[in-house]
Amino acid sequence: MRLVLILGLSMALVPAGAGNLQPALDGDNGSPAVFEIEFTNARMFPAHWLLKLNPDGSGRFDADGGEAIGQEKDQIVAGDVHRPIQLSPEFTARVFSTARQRKLFAMQCESHAKVAFQGTKRLSYSGPEGSGACEYNYAKDREIQSLGDSLLAVENTLMYAARLEKLLQHDRLGLDREMESLASSAHDGNAIEIGAIRETLTRIADDEQVLERARKKARLLLTQAR
Repeated sequence: MRLVLILGLSMALVPAGAGNLQPALDGDNGSPAVFEIEFTNARMFPAHWLLKLNPDGSGRFDADGGEAIGQEKDQIVAGDVHRPIQLSPEFTARVFSTARQRKLFAMQCESHAKVAFQGTKRLSYSGPEGSGACEYNYAKDREIQSLGDSLLAVENTLMYAARLEKLLQHDRLGLDREMESLASSAHDGNAIEIGAIRETLTRIADDEQVLERARKKARLLLTQAR
């Protein structure tokens, strides 16, 4: 399965009986299930990214580099990000379970509540059971809103990894501040699925040219990674 969010307002229809779905596995027709989320907000950095997820937790993350804005202009930026990912079985199960419980996202998601624009999120699913997609700024369904928030936290983790890898190459001293920020975000729940960046954290923890304080934070995060 994969995760793919594509901007747009159209929604695919779901076959009758989609409310009683079995676990999202390949069907008899050989069609693999896939989930995607696409995010767009011109005022954010990155302004556009796409996350694809398969039922085994494997997937891919792609983000447009764009240009840093505001305070980020003085900070090192990741540029374009294109990387394979591996998320935990628990998180992956939640994603596909929500898709099955919410009609494969073949529904109206937008609440039309008077809230500030937070970015357009488009969730989509396709697989042997059918397909569907919905788009929203703020979802009327609490479970969909919660899932979207969690996926934003995953994206945050992956972008931390991209910046950390840049710092490893060009500014090892700058790792200290970035690691402090990551540790704080992880503690607050704004960066989750730390196991997805295990390789990056291991490189930092093992690099004797990195400040011990940053290496210690990396080791601590690794103990918490699933």
